[in-house]
Amino acid sequence: MGKRISNYLNRKKSHAATLAFFRIAFGSLMFFSVIRFWSKGWIESLYIKPNFHFKYFGFEWVQDFGNYTYILFILCLISSLFVTIGFKYRISIISFFILFTYVELIDKTTYLNHYYLTSCISFIMCFLPAGVFFSVDNLIRGSKIEEVPSWAIDSLKFFICIVYFYAGIAKINSDWLLEAQPLSIWLKSKYDLPIIGQTLLQQKSIHYLASWFGMIYDVCIPFLLLYSRTKYIAFVFVIIFHVLTKVFFPAIGMFPYIMIFGTVIFFDSKIHITILNRIERIIKKLSVFLNIKSFELVKKNNSNSIHYPRFSPLFLSIFLVIQLIFPFRYALYPGELFWNEQGYRFSWRVMLIEKRGDTRFKVKDSISGKFFYVRNENFLTPFQIKQMSFQPDFILEYAHYLGEHFEEKGMKNIQVFTDSFVALNGRSSQRFINPNIDLLTKKESFLNKDWVLPLNDEIKGL
Repeated sequence: MGKRISNYLNRKKSHAATLAFFRIAFGSLMFFSVIRFWSKGWIESLYIKPNFHFKYFGFEWVQDFGNYTYILFILCLISSLFVTIGFKYRISIISFFILFTYVELIDKTTYLNHYYLTSCISFIMCFLPAGVFFSVDNLIRGSKIEEVPSWAIDSLKFFICIVYFYAGIAKINSDWLLEAQPLSIWLKSKYDLPIIGQTLLQQKSIHYLASWFGMIYDVCIPFLLLYSRTKYIAFVFVIIFHVLTKVFFPAIGMFPYIMIFGTVIFFDSKIHITILNRIERIIKKLSVFLNIKSFELVKKNNSNSIHYPRFSPLFLSIFLVIQLIFPFRYALYPGELFWNEQGYRFSWRVMLIEKRGDTRFKVKDSISGKFFYVRNENFLTPFQIKQMSFQPDFILEYAHYLGEHFEEKGMKNIQVFTDSFVALNGRSSQRFINPNIDLLTKKESFLNKDWVLPLNDEIKGL
């Protein structure tokens, strides 16, 4: 066994074009993603305008830079461009990972699975020799390497399989399969779509069909992509599935494009070589006008040295094992996962819940008994209010913020209570937080949040 592992790590090779194509695709998507984010005004509305940012536990030290936050995005844009063209690749991908992840840590209100996906992929790429082929670095060095260790490509394949498969098994629950929730809510709301909006999308049978297809697709697609005889038909399903999700749910952002281009890594390297050859021909035509060198894709060179951290295979193995285990941490907590969300984030549970909340806060003087209710809009943006209203860690953090705020205003003996009601996946609204608990007596931790009231229902499944 040890010898086989050693041979796999040290001797098994794959064509570098596959890794180069993935680098170009990922870098390009990130470049346009940053531009899209900027053009929609989200930098200001999400990171500059708010007076208060919700923090991830353990990352309270991450702060925004006010108007200088734009500099983070400029640097992120530049680093993604450099990753795309393969210029100073190692420095560029590490810079992109740090910058992108830092931005996402500023405020957990913006958490999305595809942002987490981006951080994970860029982290993996920090340890891969993705800049040894079809890159500006090759032009500078005057050399090109055509083979890379197979584990470099396989690590990306394995990670993509985890994302899909875990998203699939998360859908094996009674709400998704037996009630077609929350798809029933979401698809009905798409009545403005032409032709199908007021017809097909209003049919319960379509909601069930979409739910079951989504689960089967996510569970099966990794195996279909890995099997040589089915990978191409599987890719057709990948395109259809993600195009439909983009049409029905535009707010999903760049996730469909990342997954579509990401799955191309499962193709034979001949396809990647063909694509890069076509890109090269375009570059050569442009180079005639710019009078610069162009990439040499086919010509072999004498260099065989590949530079990557020696501990990369071990480190990536540990990372992938963590990805296999971490999503199941919810089993350590009592209660319903979709309700209390303890262990919900960072687990590839994609679009499984529809929650609406109405949460008010009562600030009370414990001595006099006098109290008043807080106007949340005086402290939070509408988007922050929406996200805060149904997530326990948000509610707790905001309660402590209110306590500190009013203490600075001169109040003493402060207590903060909440009057919170939440509706989950079409159920009637029910009380969410114990109204008799002073939230200032509770601290954020990895322990069970026993001040969250249990759901008056049971969701069966994984």
